[in-house]
Amino acid sequence: MNNTLHMTKRIVLFLGVITSSFSAICQIDGDKIFQNDQIITIELTFHQASFFDSLETNYLTQEYMKADLVLTDSTGTYSYPEVGVRLKGNSTYNHPNNKKAFKIDFNKYVSGQKHDGLKKLNFSNGFKDPSMMREKVFFEVSKAVGVQVPRANFANVYFNGNLWGFYTVVEQIDDQFLDWSILDDAGNLFKAGDNFGTSNTPANLIYYGSTIADYTDRYELKTNETANDWSDIISFMDFVNNSSSTDFENDLTQKIELTEYLRSVALDNMFSNLDSYTGSARNYYVYHHSVTDKWEWIKWDGNESFGSYSGGGGPGGVNVLNLDPDYHDSERPLLENVFASPSLYNLYLIEYCHILENYFNSTYMDALIDSYTSLIHTAVYADYNKMYTDADFDTNVNADVSTSGGPGGGTIYGLKSFVSSRASYLDGVVDCSVYTSVEKIKEFGSIRVFPNPATNQIKLNWEVIHNVEITILNSLGVTLYVKSIDSNNSTMIDVSSWANGMYYVRLTSEDGTSNTRIFSVIK
Repeated sequence: MNNTLHMTKRIVLFLGVITSSFSAICQIDGDKIFQNDQIITIELTFHQASFFDSLETNYLTQEYMKADLVLTDSTGTYSYPEVGVRLKGNSTYNHPNNKKAFKIDFNKYVSGQKHDGLKKLNFSNGFKDPSMMREKVFFEVSKAVGVQVPRANFANVYFNGNLWGFYTVVEQIDDQFLDWSILDDAGNLFKAGDNFGTSNTPANLIYYGSTIADYTDRYELKTNETANDWSDIISFMDFVNNSSSTDFENDLTQKIELTEYLRSVALDNMFSNLDSYTGSARNYYVYHHSVTDKWEWIKWDGNESFGSYSGGGGPGGVNVLNLDPDYHDSERPLLENVFASPSLYNLYLIEYCHILENYFNSTYMDALIDSYTSLIHTAVYADYNKMYTDADFDTNVNADVSTSGGPGGGTIYGLKSFVSSRASYLDGVVDCSVYTSVEKIKEFGSIRVFPNPATNQIKLNWEVIHNVEITILNSLGVTLYVKSIDSNNSTMIDVSSWANGMYYVRLTSEDGTSNTRIFSVIK
């Protein structure tokens, strides 16, 4: 009876979220910039004399300067007075000319001012990337695989009428992102601290004690700052570090959206994206969902994917083309404990092989890379402030570029050649024919719905292969779909005739355990 009551309460909570969000579903914040692959135009006008000197002076204090903004995307041209602008980044700030990474805050000086529902935008400058598309490609593959990741596109940026450079524009991880991607923004959002230039404050998820002061130099609380309650993340780190191996193995699926997390780890490994929890222990967010009570892992900063971290050699000079699937730096307890558990490592390799066979291969990746090469080629050539030459851009799409001296020098792997070499190595060390099933475990596990939002069809994945019943309800609680699935952990569902809106999906196993997820349909 208690289990039934608990499940009923969770259903009511989920349907409440659906109903409250229904009116906004037809337009996701940021669609004008991020829905279609495009190059937007950003025109910033500063009214201060020697404005760039002031931007550099404000870099360390993170103080914003005022500027007027004109933004043009595929839907039109929009003007905003007095937005805030500041330079940003760690290694990217070492770009050898004035083409620095920067951030725009629309409502810094004009209360409530937004563009398409967004308060902030980030602009990456292509530091250490002759191809100018590493971050975009990495994030697009991450999104296709079904992990939480910011959206990205491209922009031509003008300062005071002068073309300043070609940038990657990246979505801010904030309450707007949480609203559309996770459909919940009431929980705590933590950002892994930058820890750049220090070795003693990585966001490594090690448990250092029970007080907030033990963690404030490693993480930043980005929501609910007034309450300033860190007990949830401290409790999670206590679990990761101090649980018995049996409890960790049995209970992890109740603590984190496990399938998504394992896929995120697999992507960092395949793309040798070591400026992440795997290597530097930074460039990620974790969000504590207020309804599911699980942590969501969110990627951030993919500009050094394709093996570019630490000059292309990785920390400690590791061979980034030949990283084994369980590679990680020392003192990464969440990864160490996952890889030490035969059951969890088996789940990881199932997800790893799914990505390796369907995405991380030359057939899929070359077509994706070619599409962005065609889109940005002219804009890259027009960028006279970029770090590398036009010839370097053309070469790095396919093959390695070698430069000497200054930041960003050394060997920079070609996008296509990296995928080809890395995939060939992995095919030789992982027998994916083995990782096609897993024994039933006590808990049902998490559900993944992708794409989300969907247009014509959705694919459901769940962690454990066994018999399940799938039930889908609309926002009014009306049952639209019921189907039993035998001995599988995925299925495709046609939603092409369904109306725009949010939907609630419940999977129930034969032993009565259930789990839920929300997805949306947008035509």
